[in-house]
This record gives sequence, structure tokens and C-alpha cells, in this order.
Amino acid sequence: MQKRFFLISGLILLVFLACKQGAVAPEPLNIQDIKPIPAKEYSFTENPIWADEFNQSGLPDDQIWSYDVGGSGWGNNELQYYTKADLDNAHVENGVLTIEAKKESYEGKNYTSARLVTKGKKDFLYGRIEVRAKLPAGRGNWPAIWTLASQSEYGQTYWPDNGEIDIMEHVGYDPGVVHATVHTKAFNHVINTQKAGITQVPDFDQVFHVYRIDWTPEYVKAFIDGKEYFTFQNTGKGWEEWPFDKKQHLLLNIAVGGNWGGQKGVDDSIFPSKMLIDYVRVYGLKN
Repeated sequence: MQKRFFLISGLILLVFLACKQGAVAPEPLNIQDIKPIPAKEYSFTENPIWADEFNQSGLPDDQIWSYDVGGSGWGNNELQYYTKADLDNAHVENGVLTIEAKKESYEGKNYTSARLVTKGKKDFLYGRIEVRAKLPAGRGNWPAIWTLASQSEYGQTYWPDNGEIDIMEHVGYDPGVVHATVHTKAFNHVINTQKAGITQVPDFDQVFHVYRIDWTPEYVKAFIDGKEYFTFQNTGKGWEEWPFDKKQHLLLNIAVGGNWGGQKGVDDSIFPSKMLIDYVRVYGLKN
């Protein structure tokens, strides 16, 4: 047994030494040769899947737009009454949609305005949304360009469980500061966890700017005039953080006062107050 053991051990040693003598040392690793896995590239249709260029005069196109109506405060203690199909608060002229907030008594409120929505008419899942707009100035104004879910499939409450994307918000007491924000069950302003981007637009009330989001399965990005200033990434942790895999619709409005817009009061000398919109264009996600 001992002879056999020593014989086998000797053979193993000879094989090891032979392999070692004939082995070729590996080349040192070049870190520059390691390429990161690229993020998925998304592209959008060259032409809009739907758009409103506001080329007709009168009321906004009823094949695209409906109205949220009422003076309930809209969850934010807002002061205006939103009217329905009223030329005083929303009309199209010379290729521009005008949403107008006015100082007037109506249905128990001291202000009127309009909130246009595409729900049930132009709902969409993912895409590039562009709105070219000139914003109103003045303390108490709270104009917004934003989206909400077109259905309630997540959680116990419609908002914030089903998501909101604010393409543009501006409060008049903080002129020139534009916000893009997302709200979900996990991330929202009620619990002070909202995800937002802020940028400066000093001439917001003097010239038109293009407010845009790119919405894909992996992210929401916000831009002004093509310049990105906010990204919200899909965390992959479920609908509480990312409910944005269902259809949304677009909203355009001017609120008056409210929990945010009215933090420093309302200057009645600013009315009538107008948000001008040159066009709305929605491009489809290609891949």
C-alpha cells in the first residue's frame, strides 16, 4: 500500500510541475476594455400620434378636450370655480388657446377659471408630450400642465396611488421658478417625499417655451426647450413607487390660491390672468 501511495503521489507531483512549467501567464486586465451595459435606448414617432395646433376659433375642440367643473377646492383649497365650455375662461383665437382666470363671483366663489382634460378622448400610455406655452405672472396664480391616470387600478385611492406627472407647475409668488414633479403612493407632497426637478425660466411670462416630458417604461424625464432638468427612474419595486404603466391623460389649467399657490395670498390686481398655449403634441413610443 505504501509503495502504491508514494507512486501515485509522485505522478501527481510530476503532472503539476509539468503543467506549471508549460503554463502561460494571463495578460494583465485592461479596465478600459470593460464596457458598461448601455441603458435601453428609446425613440419616439417622428409625427405626433395626436396633436392640437389650435387653428380653429371659438371653444377648444370637443373631440379632444372636456372640462373638469366645480368649486370644491380640488383637494388643495383652491379658490376658483372651474367652468364648462365658457368662452370667458377658455377660448381659441389666432392659433392660440387661452385659459383665463378672472376675478368674478360665481357659484359662491370669487374667481373663475378653466381646467381642460383629455380623459376618455385622448388617453395614452408612454410617449413624448410637448406643450408650447406662455405662463401668467402674478401672486396667487398657479398654472399647470400635467397628467393623471385615466383609470384607478392600484391601491385604495385614485390619488396618489395611480400616479400624477407634473410637466410644468409655476406659482406666482415665486416668479420664474418652474417645477416638474411626480406623485405616487410612495412619493408625494402629502408625506413630503415627492420627486421633483426645479429650473429657472426668467421670461416665463414674456415668451413661449416648450415644456416637455419623455415617458417610457424605465423613466420620466422633463425638459424645457429641449434642455433636460429632471429624471425619475423606475425603481422596479412595484406600483407604490411606479404606477406609470397604465394610461394617463393631459390636463391644462390655472388654479387661484390654494395650499401652494396661495401661500402668500392673492393679488387681485393681476386679473384677468392668462395662460397661452400655442400647441399640444403627443408622440408615440416606438420601441
